Amino acid sequence: MTEVGDHPFVAAVKPLIDAMGGEMVPPERAVGDDVVLSWEGREVLAVRLPHLSDSLDHILADLERRHGMPLAELDRKAKQSVVRVLEARGAFSVRHGVETAATALGVSRFTIYNYLNREKVGRAGE
Repeated sequence: MTEVGDHPFVAAVKPLIDAMGGEMVPPERAVGDDVVLSWEGREVLAVRLPHLSDSLDHILADLERRHGMPLAELDRKAKQSVVRVLEARGAFSVRHGVETAATALGVSRFTIYNYLNREKVGRAGE
């Protein structure tokens, strides 16, 4: 088998797989819930999807990289923006998602809920 990384399709999907915290493996090593991707009828790559809790950690790390600093050091407006992104990405449907986000942002769970409620009130007034 050729190496997973040497196919143009792999290069095309790698940013997406990295963004979601997945792992690329050769198709013959696919197990369980791995997703095997084919190109022109040939299996090229398998994607090992992350557990939901790992995905949240990955999203938080990505947001920290984007902001260029620990999320806890952001100002209130930036933290509110992060909470909106997390909500849009489904972070609060994960068990302990609010607690995990609150810890990363250096705020209380109550503050996260306040940010979410402000956003809903703001949308209702539109």
